[in-house]
Amino acid sequence: MGQLHVSGEFDALMERIDGITGVLAEHAERNEEQGRLTPPVAEALRGSGVFKVGIPRELGGYELSPRQVLEVIARLSYADASAGWSFMALQMITGTTAAYLGEQAARDLFPDVPGDRYALIAGQGTRLGTAERVDGGYRISGQWGFASGIDLATHLHTAAFCAETGQALVFTFPKERARLVDNWDVLGLRATSSIDYHCDDVFVPDSHVYEITTTRGRHGGALYRAGLANMSGICHTGWALGVGRRMLDELAALAVRKSGTPNASVDTAQFHAEYARAEAALRSAWAWARDVWADNEATLDRGEPLSTEQETVTRLMLNSTTSSVHEVGQIAYRWAATAALRRGVLQRFFRDLHAGTQHVTSGPVVAQHCGRWLAGLAPESRWTFLDLTP
Repeated sequence: MGQLHVSGEFDALMERIDGITGVLAEHAERNEEQGRLTPPVAEALRGSGVFKVGIPRELGGYELSPRQVLEVIARLSYADASAGWSFMALQMITGTTAAYLGEQAARDLFPDVPGDRYALIAGQGTRLGTAERVDGGYRISGQWGFASGIDLATHLHTAAFCAETGQALVFTFPKERARLVDNWDVLGLRATSSIDYHCDDVFVPDSHVYEITTTRGRHGGALYRAGLANMSGICHTGWALGVGRRMLDELAALAVRKSGTPNASVDTAQFHAEYARAEAALRSAWAWARDVWADNEATLDRGEPLSTEQETVTRLMLNSTTSSVHEVGQIAYRWAATAALRRGVLQRFFRDLHAGTQHVTSGPVVAQHCGRWLAGLAPESRWTFLDLTP
């Protein structure tokens, strides 16, 4: 594994993102109505090159550093939370697949990344199906949910357990080999198309399989030594911070419009204090996220794995960030009053936020594991994906 790559593509990419945010905002309501991103949004995202952020540089991708990825996801999520969520899932799964699979899979899935010929991969890695070892590969069966961005994907990334080898593995195969279940009827993140899918005895060759806990990249630099769970943590942190920033900015714009009108609540000292606390919470979350990933980047760049303490603090930071942004959302909703009840940006972001906080990576069990280790009650334990194990 090489050193951590800090991509020189970042500034130009952020400019291209700024150039498409108007398209994302313009189509946000239509996205919700259709339950998926509209073709203009999909084309804008693909055309900007954002899906290359996690693909290893040696395969033609940008291989952005963790802090660069945080900024990209936050910028897109600020424009539209559902588009940001779909993007973060697709780029993370696509990039890690490119890193963890070998040459044969790379030729199949990533034949010409600079020429825009590469797979987009969605799927589910936190629920395990079953895998049977057969000649040349595996046959997998099961059902999985929450395949965010699957409507834009060409392939699926799916986790299953092989009893014969005792391994939890990730399998990559063409989307059309699964049966898709259009059941995404939810409160928020309605445009992410995070539907279920089923597989029944689907064959996947050895070349398209890797162990779910791997931190060994077959392509790319030190970034991929962070592993799937931490790569997912980068994504959800950036998403939450972008959504929180948008909600506070929307509240500020509303406050300016309402200030000076009869009995305006935004002209009270209580509103001023609560807005200040929300701003402090959001800025503090951003600062901690940057600090945690600066430390992680330095460790990865030295060629070392993340320590248990670093992995614990990384998971705790994500959990705390999500909680802080949830509180920001509550403040924005409360002080927006009836304006937040009506269909529009604040209502949509409020619903999307409350859908995003339900993700397993930000759940209470992860926080409990973090507290147990930090309190010295599990000194010999290590993180295995999302579990703290002896």
